[in-house]
Amino acid sequence: MSSRALSFGETAQAYERFRPGYPVELFDLVLAYAGRPVRTALEIGAGTGKATRLFARGGVTVVATEPDGAMLAELRKHVPAHVTTVRAAFEDLPPGERYGLVYAAAALHWTNPEGRWSRVAALLEPGGVFASFAGPVQLADPAVREAVEAARAPFLESDEVASPDGTPAGAAMRWPGTELRRSEWFTDVRQRLVERRLTMSAEDYVGHLSTVSAYLVLPAPVRRRVFAAIARVLPATVGLAADITVHLARRRSEP
Repeated sequence: MSSRALSFGETAQAYERFRPGYPVELFDLVLAYAGRPVRTALEIGAGTGKATRLFARGGVTVVATEPDGAMLAELRKHVPAHVTTVRAAFEDLPPGERYGLVYAAAALHWTNPEGRWSRVAALLEPGGVFASFAGPVQLADPAVREAVEAARAPFLESDEVASPDGTPAGAAMRWPGTELRRSEWFTDVRQRLVERRLTMSAEDYVGHLSTVSAYLVLPAPVRRRVFAAIARVLPATVGLAADITVHLARRRSEP
């Protein structure tokens, strides 16, 4: 898992170009759950700042943390000047400062499970909110999806990230909600869905795949072959289902 977690830096510019941003509905959902003004936030694994922009432009003072220098450099090109950036893995963040919100956008599964929730809790004010949101970008047309899977199969069985705690994809409560419910540090755990539909050119869809960790860890010649195979079976334009699963929880006053 660690090799996949650290594979993104080489494609930071492509990540910024091809990864979709986050809708304002997501921001509204998190703030409505908080039930009070959220003034400060810490972001785990900010990448190129797709979610950073959403919260910073909503008036939240964001500290964006990211362990990869190339990703952080790309982020700094796109976020408002008042965003503070820190090059650090989540596990290396020093204790002390506390925030009204701690969130992770498609990044939490890369963190170390040992002590994860006590570390998150230590970064939150009592009653503060934790939010995690992510979701696969999937081809909406079943026939196109099947053709792409067949083209990919000789090189890569799956390009998905397995649930860290083994929760089945179809379970009513998905990870990390499953872990949050078991944690002594959090209460009022909720799972919500933000629907998102996108359209991309075939070229941009292959560009998106070039930012996915399962492909990034393949040898470069294999990557070129699998992308060429996928490109051959794509129509000129593809529809995408890119729903965002959101998990929300509130830090207990006392564990």
